[in-house]
Amino acid sequence: MGHRLNPGPNHSQTPGAQAAGRVAIVGGGWAGLAAGVELAAAGVPVVVFEAARSLGGRARSVDRADGSRLDNGQHILLGAYSETLRLMQRVGADPERLLHRQALDLRYPGSASAAPFRLHLPRLPAPLHLAVGLLAAEGLTFADRLAAVRFMRSLQTRAWTLPADESVAALLEREGQGKRGSRLRRRLWEPLCLSALNTPACEASAQVFVNVLRDSLGGTRAATDLLLPAADLGRIFPEPAAAFIAAHRGEVRVSTRVSSIEVDDSSGAFIVRSTAAGAADAGGAHAAAGDDGGGERFAQIIVATAAPAAARLLAPWPAIAAPFAALTQAPIGTLYLGYPPEVRLPFPLLGLDGEGGGAAALAGQPADQTPLGQWVFDRGQLCATPGVLSFVLSGSGAWEAFDAAALGQRLQRELETALGERLPPPLWRQLISERRATFDCLPGLARPACRTAQHGLWLAGDFVCAGYPATLEGAVRSGVAAARAILTD
Repeated sequence: MGHRLNPGPNHSQTPGAQAAGRVAIVGGGWAGLAAGVELAAAGVPVVVFEAARSLGGRARSVDRADGSRLDNGQHILLGAYSETLRLMQRVGADPERLLHRQALDLRYPGSASAAPFRLHLPRLPAPLHLAVGLLAAEGLTFADRLAAVRFMRSLQTRAWTLPADESVAALLEREGQGKRGSRLRRRLWEPLCLSALNTPACEASAQVFVNVLRDSLGGTRAATDLLLPAADLGRIFPEPAAAFIAAHRGEVRVSTRVSSIEVDDSSGAFIVRSTAAGAADAGGAHAAAGDDGGGERFAQIIVATAAPAAARLLAPWPAIAAPFAALTQAPIGTLYLGYPPEVRLPFPLLGLDGEGGGAAALAGQPADQTPLGQWVFDRGQLCATPGVLSFVLSGSGAWEAFDAAALGQRLQRELETALGERLPPPLWRQLISERRATFDCLPGLARPACRTAQHGLWLAGDFVCAGYPATLEGAVRSGVAAARAILTD
């Protein structure tokens, strides 16, 4: 069967653990690992199968040729990510050490077409902190500020529930937030929508966006804090989670692809067939040599892969697979530029005037001058890698037509314009494009629950967490929900 980890110490079981039996988890992303940690903590033996060499799925660390590590995308967590923070603590990944917490502070240096903007939420009790922050926002007219306050108040009085789902753009216009390209929408609501939902405001689900506002800007003061990774993503959760599972009677197998899932009609057990190759990996994860052709048997199984892989594995159950097969995907690009270590931004996170801010919609803007950059992060201030800047490009857009060199030239020019100073040529560059980074979060999108019609077959993943966009917290919550359902079933 291949290499197995030695069982950890004999941990006590919760009442539902014995009934759960041995559980297979297909997918070593944040959803699958969250499910594994929750089950392992309850004393349930689990086996996590991950096809890739590293854990984390669409939020993972990437090794460079020089031995350094990057992330496959620049992720932001929020203080509202309660389940992610809880599980980090459970597996010994201290959020205070691994995440840089700061009050929400969104800054745009400005450009020739737009004035500088800043939204800073002071450390005051909620909801006073939000009202004061919005009313003091720089770069907006007083009418814009009042409109933003009224909008949030209107959502609160309606208990953050819309009578019917619609596009974010339609909601904003109906709620007096200006038309597309207006200052308030371009600087505040549209960038927040694209960052959270990875879907432009003209297409994104208004109800999901309202849910995000409820749990962030509409939450406690601490919920609005930005939690910026101070280490690579692998160290923040995936690797400690794998070590935790291994220490609690479980296994995590990397480079192990599940080829099929079947049900034994006589016993009801799930038969998992997999193929694998490789050697030991970090964080308690190992590569197995594959099964013997007959497959391994499990009492229950959680499918926690990305949507295309889930649709393939769930093919024997067409009704369960249908929502995954119909799902459309949205990309995210991250361009890393490595400069001399003395290069740093005036703030760890800066907004740019690219497509996410609505600049592409400005009339008369030549295509070769349309800004592309949306956000830029100073990883020297965040991850102790001086001189490394990461540019995030959410959703489909003109950036997809560029290679790393051409995109780097465009983004450097845009950053130089925003900062009003010249930068030295980058020493290196690396473009990481996740073509299927998230699902298109559209109005009225049908999304499955973790429980399926097939007894013992469960689902996890950001798409499963109804009401949330494709975020790390959504993935973690879906994994926790699946695990808890197994324990109480």
